[in-house]
Amino acid sequence: MPSLSSQSCPRRLQWIASLLILLIQASANAASPTPTLRPEPLYERRQDHDPNGIGKFFMGREIAFVMGHQGAGWLERTSREAEEKTSKLVELLKVKPGDVIADVGAGTGYLTRRISPLTGPKGRIYAVDVQPEMIQLLTNQMKAASITNVVPVLGTDRDPKLPPQAIDLIVMVDVYHEFEFPYEMTEAMVRALKPGGRLAFVEFRKEDAWVPIKEVHKMSEAQVKKEMSLHPLEWVETLRDLPRQHLIVFRKRG
Repeated sequence: MPSLSSQSCPRRLQWIASLLILLIQASANAASPTPTLRPEPLYERRQDHDPNGIGKFFMGREIAFVMGHQGAGWLERTSREAEEKTSKLVELLKVKPGDVIADVGAGTGYLTRRISPLTGPKGRIYAVDVQPEMIQLLTNQMKAASITNVVPVLGTDRDPKLPPQAIDLIVMVDVYHEFEFPYEMTEAMVRALKPGGRLAFVEFRKEDAWVPIKEVHKMSEAQVKKEMSLHPLEWVETLRDLPRQHLIVFRKRG
């Protein structure tokens, strides 16, 4: 008859093997974090809200009204460089020759015109806006400046209409907080990014009360990170080199 110790040995080895498998799985999960589960309901409507917002909330943040094409002059104001240091922003974006870039919420093309020379003739910029009037203004600006590496794109409130896995950098300047469907728009933008492509938010700092912008048109770094946690993105850096805005950069995993 086998002894008790000889009977228990295979069981002990089986237990050790099971424990090792669990440890390996736990290590793999820690190395590859998964996005947070999509909240349900995705959006919330409130009667009591900021008059500058649309009364629709996403993850606790009220969505702001879109600035209409009637405000296009504000985008081209002569004081913008002094107030926002847009030349510094262009430098911080680290654009390289040959890059494929999307300027989402491009408006009149103020930023597009400034990054166009950096991509060079082999690069391309998709200048996206949801307002046909803005697309026309942008097209006129590019023609006047003899810029040929910009593709105007009329997007929708849920989709920027970008080619899949084709974009090195998507940049949004003071626009994400106005997306009526931020979850769907971010899903679509992530699909458009190449693996390792960057998603850059330029937003007026909500952390600084002195910044002279309406509250619903500001975003905190924590809120941006919270909303991006729903997607296959990893935070890269937050730069505070601009006078009133922060530049928050994420990278597509995979």
